[in-house]
Amino acid sequence: MNRRPMDTRKAGWASATASMLARKGIKPNWLSLASVPAALAAGGCFASLQFASALWLQITLIIAGVACICLRLFCNLFDGMVAVECGLKTSSGEIFNDFPDRLSDPLIMIGAGYCVGFAGPIATLGWAAGMLSVLTAYTRVLGSSTGAKHYYIGPMAKPHRMAVVVAAALLSIGECVLGFRGYVFAGALTLVIVGCIVTIIRRLRRIVSELENGHE
Repeated sequence: MNRRPMDTRKAGWASATASMLARKGIKPNWLSLASVPAALAAGGCFASLQFASALWLQITLIIAGVACICLRLFCNLFDGMVAVECGLKTSSGEIFNDFPDRLSDPLIMIGAGYCVGFAGPIATLGWAAGMLSVLTAYTRVLGSSTGAKHYYIGPMAKPHRMAVVVAAALLSIGECVLGFRGYVFAGALTLVIVGCIVTIIRRLRRIVSELENGHE
């Protein structure tokens, strides 16, 4: 299984959690699939901000959205650990490991873009960030399909994208106090868009160099 390099897997708490999930009979493919409703819930929380006028409700939606993103990342971490470290890998594991992520990223980005309405420039940024997130991952998979390595380099790989959105959500709490307009989310989505473009170019250059010259 091709896996994103992560130091977190070496942590004792992560190994203990993966072992506990395996003992409870939790299948790695279930964890992979669970990341999609978690992402949908996160996007839904951010999109619902347009309907929330009370400060307490805005803050609640933002915190809930961040929690759902963390749950999505939890699923992404432990599906591979349960599969590999706990010996529960399946023949279809690669499909379940990768395909749900292609749904989860756009769900979160588009939801963030809808934070102040279903039309307008921020909504467009959400769609663009979502589509470029998918294209960033597609570039990595395309390289692998042609015989190159899996390149997880950034600056806007999946963990980086989620970190940007989480940071924007937390900063938006301060914006809510002053009057929520979605400016922080707009800046974050712009950063994701630019970062994804740079990441795609970097990955393509590495892939082409490896295929043409036999090295990275």
